[in-house]
Amino acid sequence: MLIPLRPGELPRLIPAVATGPQFNACSGSPQKLLQRLFISVIGGVITLLISQTLLFSNQAGPIFLVIGFVFLLYVLWGPIVEAGRKNATLRRYPAAAIFEGEVADYYTKELVEGRQETTDKQGRLEMVENRRTWLCLELEDEDGYLGSVRFPYDKKHKLIRRGMVVRCLVLSERKDFSRIGALSDAWLPQPKLWVGEYPYLLRPAFEELCLKRLR
Repeated sequence: MLIPLRPGELPRLIPAVATGPQFNACSGSPQKLLQRLFISVIGGVITLLISQTLLFSNQAGPIFLVIGFVFLLYVLWGPIVEAGRKNATLRRYPAAAIFEGEVADYYTKELVEGRQETTDKQGRLEMVENRRTWLCLELEDEDGYLGSVRFPYDKKHKLIRRGMVVRCLVLSERKDFSRIGALSDAWLPQPKLWVGEYPYLLRPAFEELCLKRLR
């Protein structure tokens, strides 16, 4: 079942500015955090040194000073910009609707999340893959298959069963939703679980809207 959103409801469900959970999701792995920190420190130090050199001899000195502070704050604004970009990919769709259906099927798969070079006992270089188990949910309603939602597997996801009610937001370029463009993260009300690769929705607001519109 699809229930189209009314004008103004989509921006209230998917914010333009990053929320706390979205900031945390975009902060990434420790490796990604270290990469941002490295860029922040190196870029900030270099531009601040240049600004000190040019401060009294060139009008560009203050500009480099500002750029230096921007670099130093990259650890903070980097995830905010990334979250805003992710949110914008769904906010741009002209048509959005609440979907209520069920979990038709689910399965796990191993995904490679990174590769790292290391040495074995003989001192030879070898490539080690960092793998993680992901869970994929196939969603459907009375009209048939809708799509799938995938996310890193956790012990709490053992509660998920076939036939459970699932709700999410469906985005499309077409008002009749004949072609689905994207799905948001999903809410399973029976086990009270939110699932998804990224927390697009303001979750309390979505739960409240579902209670009003799905009566």
